[in-house]
Amino acid sequence: MPNTQFSPSIDSRPVYPGLTPHGASPAIMVADAEGAAALRELAARDASVMDRAQVVLAAGGAAGLAEARALQALQPKGVSHEPDLAAALPLLRRLLAEARMGTRLYLAGSEGLIGQVSALALDAGLPADAIESEHRGPIARRMQCVHCKGITEGVTTDPFTCSHCGLTLFVRDHFSRRLGVFQGVCVDAETPGIIPEPQEIRP
Repeated sequence: MPNTQFSPSIDSRPVYPGLTPHGASPAIMVADAEGAAALRELAARDASVMDRAQVVLAAGGAAGLAEARALQALQPKGVSHEPDLAAALPLLRRLLAEARMGTRLYLAGSEGLIGQVSALALDAGLPADAIESEHRGPIARRMQCVHCKGITEGVTTDPFTCSHCGLTLFVRDHFSRRLGVFQGVCVDAETPGIIPEPQEIRP
């Protein structure tokens, strides 16, 4: 599956230019099942990127196990296989806290994974220009309701219902890098009960 191409939007909307190898620099690599292919392709362009790489795969099931084996075969410094991103977060926080100057962060997979791990990295002091990202997989967003501050994962339609307060929210392209989420606002605040038909989110 190729790197997803997103339509131009507002300045805060993230772009994912793809992964570029930076040789044998110390690296943290994070991917889900779909994103693992991007890491393998990165290593195919420059095998030395794996020499000092700590790979964290957040992917359950048979697909995750197969990808973990494929990544291990690339002989990185280490591979950690977790069932999902939530389970991987403690390890990622530790790796980012221990990262030394010159460490690269390679992220591949869903927008939710890229946004959440980027926010952790920036909070840990990693410079933004040390983060590489490539979107792979479904078009689903991690959305925060601006009214109750609750976060809804895997949003694929616009508008959508907040999983915390039940408001119907418009899917905006405004993105909070600090939180790693898109922002959703109530669609019928000025016209109560008038809600447009949901449509699938497109790139």
